[in-house]
Amino acid sequence: MCQSTKIKIGISVGDPNGIGIEIILKTFQDKRIYDFFTPIVFAHPQNFFDERKNLGLSTPLFSLKNLKKPNKGQLNLVQSWDSPFPISYGKEHPDAGSHAVSSLIAATKALKEGMIDVLVTGPIHKKSIQSKDFRFPGHTDYLNQELEGESLMFMVTDSLKVALVSDHIPLGEITTFLTSARIQKKIELLANSLRFDFGIVRPKIAVLGINPHTGDNGVIGDEDDTLLRPLIKEQFDQGTLVFGPFPADGFFGSQAYLQYDAVLAMYHDQGLIPFKTLSFGEGVNFTAGLSHVRTSPDHGTGFDIAGKGIANHSSFSEAVYKARAIFLKRWEYLQLDSKTEI
Repeated sequence: MCQSTKIKIGISVGDPNGIGIEIILKTFQDKRIYDFFTPIVFAHPQNFFDERKNLGLSTPLFSLKNLKKPNKGQLNLVQSWDSPFPISYGKEHPDAGSHAVSSLIAATKALKEGMIDVLVTGPIHKKSIQSKDFRFPGHTDYLNQELEGESLMFMVTDSLKVALVSDHIPLGEITTFLTSARIQKKIELLANSLRFDFGIVRPKIAVLGINPHTGDNGVIGDEDDTLLRPLIKEQFDQGTLVFGPFPADGFFGSQAYLQYDAVLAMYHDQGLIPFKTLSFGEGVNFTAGLSHVRTSPDHGTGFDIAGKGIANHSSFSEAVYKARAIFLKRWEYLQLDSKTEI
C-alpha cells in the first residue's frame, strides 16, 4: 500500500435538516478526489439527487445496490432509509434524528464488516438522536461501544492537536470525573495515537490544569497539586514526554502550544474553545483509540444556514483527507512493527 492508494470511505449523512448533505455534495464535486477515494454514503439516494438539483451542483451520483461493487468515479449512495426524508431545513425534529441514527448504524456496520476502510460522520443534533433505542450523547460514545478499544476525542490540524480527558460531561460533574486513573489512561491513549496515527516517534505532550492558574499554590483549589503534578511526574519518569500542568489561558495566549505535539485538556470547553478559535473550518474531530478510523468536521448541523447553499465544506473535506492519512499511517506503522518483530 502506498500514498496513491485509493480507499473506500464510508459517510454517515448526519441530520438531514442540517448542512450534512450539502457539504458532502460540495466535497465530492471535484472529480480529482476520486483518485484517492471511493466514497459511499448511507442515506437515501433521492435526497441527494434533489439536493444536488436545488443547489445547482454537478456532483456525480450513483445509486449503489451492492456494497461489494461501488462505482469508483462517483459518489455512491446506499439506501439506509425506506423512503426519501421530507427535509425541513433548519428544523430540530426527532424524525430527522432517527434518520441520522439509521445512517450511522448502517455505516458502522459496513465498517465493522470491512466493506469500507474508514468512517466520516456528518454533523448530528444531539437532542434529536435521543430515543429509547439510542441513548448516546454523541458519535464518540456510540462508536466506543461498537468498535474495539477505548475512545479519545482528539481535535486535530497540522499545527494544533487537542485531546480531551472528558468530552460531553456536564461541568458540575467534571471534578468527580477527573480521576488519576482516567487521566493516566487518556495520556497513554494520546501518546499512542501520536505514534500510531501520526508517525511521531517521541511525542511531546502538554497537560492543561484543572483550576484557574493551576490553583495558584492551593489558593484556587488543590487538584493541580495533589492530582496532576504527581501524575505528570510519574508519567515523565516512565519515559513519556509529558509536561504541565499549564494554565489554559496563558498557554494558548502565548502560543506555547506550538512547542508541543499535542495538548491534553481536562474538559470540553477548555480545549475546544481555543482549538476552534485558532482553526475553525480547518479542524477535524478524530476519534482516537479505536480499532477503526473515524473523523468528522469540527462544526455542528448549521441549522441557521441549512438549505441556503452557503455552507463551507472545508472542514468536512479536511475530515475526509485526514481519515485517509491516518488510515495509511496506521498501515505503515503496522508494517514497520511486523518487520521489527521478525
